[in-house]
Amino acid sequence: MKTILITGGAGFLGSHLSCALLEKGFRVISVDDLSHGNLENISDAITSPQFTFYQGDVLDKNFLIEISEGVNIIVHFATYKIPREGGFLKTIEVNTKGTETILEVAKERKISVILGSTDDVYGKNPELPFSEESALVIGNSNSIRWSDAISKIYSEQLCFAYQDAYQVPINILRFSIIYGPRQRKDWWGGPLGVFIERALKREPIPIHGDGLQVRNFVYVSDAVEGILRVIEKEEIQGEVFNIGSSDCIRILDLAYQIWALVGNPGKPKIEFIAYSDLCQDYEDVRIRDMDLTKARYLLGYDPKIGMEEGLKRTIDWFRGSR
Repeated sequence: MKTILITGGAGFLGSHLSCALLEKGFRVISVDDLSHGNLENISDAITSPQFTFYQGDVLDKNFLIEISEGVNIIVHFATYKIPREGGFLKTIEVNTKGTETILEVAKERKISVILGSTDDVYGKNPELPFSEESALVIGNSNSIRWSDAISKIYSEQLCFAYQDAYQVPINILRFSIIYGPRQRKDWWGGPLGVFIERALKREPIPIHGDGLQVRNFVYVSDAVEGILRVIEKEEIQGEVFNIGSSDCIRILDLAYQIWALVGNPGKPKIEFIAYSDLCQDYEDVRIRDMDLTKARYLLGYDPKIGMEEGLKRTIDWFRGSR
């Protein structure tokens, strides 16, 4: 029986992965400082004798060394996202130092690492769709908006450096926007949660920019399936995989679709928020779309849940959690 340690394990994605691993017979160690995750997310998992939860800091190497004896794989999800309302330094610190700490633990314990990254690393590359070999094109270096993408690029490179210098087995997963039950209802969870909350209250839906930016969304069970396939295919090491779906949609259209699926009459009132109100020199990416050919070929990855079905399931969860 293999043991998987998940950082950010009480978060949205980490909690879903924990349940899926337990169903397959793995032993799971979940670590979270509960700054964004919560114990309710892991209420199903915590009853299993094969599941252990620790509240702790991913920057605390001694703590991680202590709890990682017997661990086979570390799945590293404890990261910060694009800072829109402060948190610039925290994003850089957690994403870079956290990854370095995980890799140090992996080096000492001889553990494999799966790094959770993001499609945001492709930045402003105009060549679509993005493959894993696409150039990573970052915008204005004065814009703190890029701190997440840059820190994730650094983390990816650090993984490859540890693989080269210390033979730490690594794989990197670049996720598109993940959605589904248990996701946060604020901007930390992305636009979809905010839109559903507002639609359920029949309140104006806030959109950053003009809403014409296009994003790729993947339902959480499909994202988890991609992770499981990497975990189970031990022969695959040192690879980067795009984990997403074929569901690309304009953010404005997403707001209209959610409004209708909730059952509200007419069309929503949109509250457009200028990028200048978010943070200094905020830059956005017009289109994000990922090529899944590599994941399909090497992993047999095939996302199953379409956007409409995924939205219905997520809306049902939001209703039940109110």
